Amino acid sequence: MRAMRTTADEPTIDTSPSPGDEVKTTTCYMCACRCGIKVWLADGKIRYIQGNPAHPVNQGVLCAKGSAGIMQHYSPARLHKPLLRVGERGSGEFREIEWEEALQIAAGWLKPIRERNPDELAFFTGRDQSQALTGWWAQQFGTVNYAAHGGFCSVNMAAGGLYTLGGSFWEFGEPDWENARYLMLWGVAEDHDSNPIKLGLGKLKGHGAKIVAVNPVRSGYGAIADEWIGIRPGTDGLFAFALAHELLKADRIDLDYLVRYTNAHWLVVRNPGGADDGLFVRDADGKPQCFDKTDGAPADANRIDVSPAVVGEYVLADGRTAIPVFHLVAERYLDPQYAPDAVSERCGIPADTIRRIARELAEAAFDNPVTLPIAWTDAHGREHAQMVGRPVAMHAMRGISAHSNGFHTCRALHLLQLLLGAVDTPGSFRYQPPFPKPIAPPNRPGKTRQANGALDAAPLGFVHAPEDLLVDADGNPRRIDHAFSWAYPLSAHGMMHTVIRNAWAGDPYRIDTLLMFMANMSWNSAMNTTETIGWLTDKDADGAYRIPHIIYADAYASEMVAYADLVLPDTTYLERFDAISILDRPISDADGASDAIRHPVLDPATQAEGRDVRGFQSVLLDIGARLGLPGMVEADGTPKYRDYADYIVRHERAPGVGLLAGWRGEHGEHHAKGAPNPDQLQRYIDNGGFWRSEIPENARYFKMANRSYLDWAHRMGFLGHAEPIVLQLYSETLQKFRLAALGHGERQPPAQHRERVAAYFDPLPIWYEPFEGAQVADVAHDFPLSAVTQRPMFMYHSWGSQNAWLRQITARNYLYLHPDTGARHGIADEDWISVTSHLGTITVQARFARNTQPDTVWTWNAIGKRKGAWRLGKDAPEGRKGFLLNHLISDITPRGDYANADPVTGQAAWFDLRVRIAKVEAPADTTDAARESQPQFAALPMGEADNAPLRYGAGFRRAREDGKP
Repeated sequence: MRAMRTTADEPTIDTSPSPGDEVKTTTCYMCACRCGIKVWLADGKIRYIQGNPAHPVNQGVLCAKGSAGIMQHYSPARLHKPLLRVGERGSGEFREIEWEEALQIAAGWLKPIRERNPDELAFFTGRDQSQALTGWWAQQFGTVNYAAHGGFCSVNMAAGGLYTLGGSFWEFGEPDWENARYLMLWGVAEDHDSNPIKLGLGKLKGHGAKIVAVNPVRSGYGAIADEWIGIRPGTDGLFAFALAHELLKADRIDLDYLVRYTNAHWLVVRNPGGADDGLFVRDADGKPQCFDKTDGAPADANRIDVSPAVVGEYVLADGRTAIPVFHLVAERYLDPQYAPDAVSERCGIPADTIRRIARELAEAAFDNPVTLPIAWTDAHGREHAQMVGRPVAMHAMRGISAHSNGFHTCRALHLLQLLLGAVDTPGSFRYQPPFPKPIAPPNRPGKTRQANGALDAAPLGFVHAPEDLLVDADGNPRRIDHAFSWAYPLSAHGMMHTVIRNAWAGDPYRIDTLLMFMANMSWNSAMNTTETIGWLTDKDADGAYRIPHIIYADAYASEMVAYADLVLPDTTYLERFDAISILDRPISDADGASDAIRHPVLDPATQAEGRDVRGFQSVLLDIGARLGLPGMVEADGTPKYRDYADYIVRHERAPGVGLLAGWRGEHGEHHAKGAPNPDQLQRYIDNGGFWRSEIPENARYFKMANRSYLDWAHRMGFLGHAEPIVLQLYSETLQKFRLAALGHGERQPPAQHRERVAAYFDPLPIWYEPFEGAQVADVAHDFPLSAVTQRPMFMYHSWGSQNAWLRQITARNYLYLHPDTGARHGIADEDWISVTSHLGTITVQARFARNTQPDTVWTWNAIGKRKGAWRLGKDAPEGRKGFLLNHLISDITPRGDYANADPVTGQAAWFDLRVRIAKVEAPADTTDAARESQPQFAALPMGEADNAPLRYGAGFRRAREDGKP
């Protein structure tokens, strides 16, 4: 209905204004949710962004970040042209060049590297969501030195889950939002997957489920939880073990589930000092064995007609002794060291609370099971009339991941889930396709170059045994980041946080070029920020930079741009094609497989006078073609792909398998597998930018052992075979590393790593004090507080916190502490204080907040900016009063012997930080308004925003008032 006038005295009111004159659907990129959005345009400009109700991820819901995508696109910080450094690194002095010159320079630096030693290129990408391309490109170039964002964000979550369940928390699994009656959120902030979680939490609240948030800080989801458990950082694993202790002691566990779906009944050799100690008992065909109580002898553990023992010690025919996995589990976690009274003080949780939570978990799981009237057949042919599940769900994120004990903490949570029988049953944690995967996933990291110079596999993957490590004949790392070495064997995402120090130090060798995409490694993505800046700018005695060439691609003038030699300007997410691929980080949900695209809503050539930017993926393919990389050129040497969109459509990872699963085949008649379809992208655009395939109803639960699901996943190409996936309470992969450290096998660690590997590669989950707290001189006296960061729901990484609209919510951060903490340290609300770690000191402003565990201080991450970056005004609060805890976080342990990281996966231990605080008096001649956070750095001369009041939308209003539609 349009405007109407009812009487001569009434004003004209448009009761149904149109948001614009054209609408296009695409995928948001303001966080990791990848929600569907509708972008309304008016006169060629963005008028409004709203959620797409038809999209499976967000179902029309959109957050403040997504709506503010308008300001992300029109940000003053956008780069306009390729830049070539003309001053010193860090000076911000560049000259604009044309694309042809930029591409010639990039290819000119990279060509001799590939000819003499491809490993001299270190290619590290940030939050790009394009790893299906970038990892393949690195493989074709032939460098082992490729890593992605997950290495300092979530790798121990992914690895902990994939080596235990064949799936993981984060974005690869979800609670059963419809049927859960009890949800535990472990270390979950509001920045990842936020709209789906908000939708799910609303459903849980609607049907009366209890939500328990375990986190040192109560914000966002924790604020609406029924119970907040303010745990001390880094002790989540201890809390989980105490819950397991109580469940085992009360015999409130699901033994039937454990025997059906896990290796709880598999026999483990007990032969201390022997080469087979801790390995599974196997028959001549390699099949794991259990002890069949009926026959009184070992039998195939996967047979369904056995009565397996789960406790006891058994003598095998060859004289060896063996014990079931569950016996080892009970033996360990029934130990009094894990009793609630024993862990209470360390965790900061009353023992009675721990006992009560354990009772509540058991009551929800066993006294109130969920039964769905859906018949199904398991992988062994057994028919089930219904699906019965335990309505206890868990979800976890960075709060448990960002610790040096995070891998085992993640496994501790999975242990707890398995004891309750609460993995992929109605009401529990559920896999999202293409998960679950075989344990461990079959793709191992590439290590050998073929005749054409390409690696034999992608640089990232999953190590199964010491033989898969990337080490030389002496056991030293082959990768610049030391991933897949004896120091960090299971580093499935690489170790992005170590590359700059190691490249500067030449450890284990010097590199020539560092190529990075969307990774703000000179600021908020760097531990030890001040020294990192020094490494980026340091020179040899002859005056040459120790890292000879740095190529950086980004859409915005971030702090990292100033440290590049060559800057390749990227588009905004509304000007490009992207593939949100099942080969990468899919947007599936537990009931269906999904993928999606982004496509150009706006043409970058028309967005600003003189602006000439290109999507980094297309630029990467162009450089690859100039280098003649395998798969990127035709037989005659001409480029194989016109651009990234062409690559998305025509590239096949295997016959019939491409980046996108929808509308494959010559006419779009196939899904998941099929020949390339030249109209595929248009089919996605016509469908709102996404594709989804429903899982059959009888295949939606028990996916690890559901015949219908396994067959469906095999047909879809998610699984190489349709065999059941046995969940691993006990990891033989970890035990193989421990045996190597104890002197067994052909591949053994160098002497300096033996004790470390033996200690941390325990086949059952363990807990240990985070490294920083364990290694500083007197943590209780010198550094009594833990310090952590959280990302707010309304911002995401540094590129969101420069957004003009989001900055109006928060334009600076404080260090938040409990009032009782302030009183203990003589600090009042809004005092300026010093915060000191073993690495250094910063000066910030404090603010009291009762949503904080009293032994913890915290702040919002990535809001503090370096002056001059992001083209903010010279007096922007982000630069004057905003700050980073990163200045206090060392990239190495206090002892200096290893990276400040998880010893199993190399995950950066951002949240192990220990600090002390003290009030800082203002200089006599300084007003509070004039005070600034410290440290401060010289402003980067990268341009400033117009300080005039923001009037976006005024033009639309004037046009409307002038009578235009």
